[in-house]
Amino acid sequence: MKALLRSLYLDDRFFYGSAAIVALGVLGYFWPLAFIVMKSALLLFLVLVILDILILYRMREGLFARRGTAEKFSNGDDNLVEIYLESFYNFTTRLSIIDEVPVQFQKRDQAFHLHLSAGASARIEYRLRPVARGEYHFGCINVFVASPIGLIQRRYRGRDEAMVPVYPSFMQMRRYELLAISNRLGEAGVKKIRRIGHSMEFDQIRQYVPGDDVRTVNWKATARSHNLMVNQFQDERSQQVFSIIDMGRVMKMPFDGLTLLDYAINACLVISNIAMLKYDKAGLMTFAHEMGTVLPAERKKAHLNRILEVLYNQETGYLESNYEAMYAALQHKVRQRSLIVLFTNFETVSSMRRQLPYLRGIARRHVLVTIFFENTELRELLESQPKRVEDIYIKTIGEHFAFQKREIVKELERFGIHSILTPPEQLTVNTINRYLELKARGLI
Repeated sequence: MKALLRSLYLDDRFFYGSAAIVALGVLGYFWPLAFIVMKSALLLFLVLVILDILILYRMREGLFARRGTAEKFSNGDDNLVEIYLESFYNFTTRLSIIDEVPVQFQKRDQAFHLHLSAGASARIEYRLRPVARGEYHFGCINVFVASPIGLIQRRYRGRDEAMVPVYPSFMQMRRYELLAISNRLGEAGVKKIRRIGHSMEFDQIRQYVPGDDVRTVNWKATARSHNLMVNQFQDERSQQVFSIIDMGRVMKMPFDGLTLLDYAINACLVISNIAMLKYDKAGLMTFAHEMGTVLPAERKKAHLNRILEVLYNQETGYLESNYEAMYAALQHKVRQRSLIVLFTNFETVSSMRRQLPYLRGIARRHVLVTIFFENTELRELLESQPKRVEDIYIKTIGEHFAFQKREIVKELERFGIHSILTPPEQLTVNTINRYLELKARGLI
């Protein structure tokens, strides 16, 4: 009996019917015939309620529900969740499904409504977009079943609790990987970079085709084969590409739900994969007020999974980042000249100048690309039209901060440090473009 009461719910039709019977009872004080109708309606109503309970509870398990998710979710992307339903009743049921999604989504209205024929099955799909890495716990699936009478609902509570970890955006990584393999990176906004000069790494001798550079003609091979032959070169391989991620408080700023750190982590995963597809070696370093993880540059098959697992556990700190410790670790761990991609954020010229000695020290031994973020909310403010004197003051201050960002770029370029000032949503594309540009120019 307790189990029945715990799973028995009253439908809206029950309350509408009860309200109609009460209204007839009130009318019965003024119109005796209405009271007689009310008693007949009440008797019929009770019979229908009992009949509804009997047909819903005559089967021990009249419905099956199961949730299906991927083993892990991709941060910042839409991840598919499926609910499979199967009815064992011999009549059409009306279903209300409430899925207990993880608390991180703050969703209390994840409800679906449908009709399911006798013995039929159905599949419901919806998508969730996480904006933080970590463990996400799903609760139960609550399915409320109503018969054609529709006065009572029986609740089935599917014990389908599950924990799904949210990893850095491997969906974005795979998307760029597929585009790179099929030579369609231009569809994602990646520019085609014209190779400047020749790489020093020889590939093969092949027959001349119209459009080849005549300076690459191999005259000895031409004389032997009696056909015009040219030397073919390829990009230098096995170069080291290190991604360094600043996890200090400057990376805590949010944009579209994700922090700047998460954007940097997602871009780091993509650029590491692209570098390995280009036959380079990918490495990783993280730092905040103290040094974090250091992964040597490699190109083994399992190395990308190691990078993914390391990035999964990184968290933003609230202290000032220690560039001195990062510089010392880089000098000690990375002896070969490498491409260093530093993901950080500078808001003012003075904050950049405090770290400039370490950046210049890195640039003397390596090719350094410093990536920091444009304040998109500031951009919206600058594009707006001021309507009051106060708005003019605010816009002037905003112009000053935007000018500071541009000054940082000029200051870094003056010392031979490559820099990228990018909106968060274009971080990955701009990073790939700069990597391909430096590779085409033969700087790495």
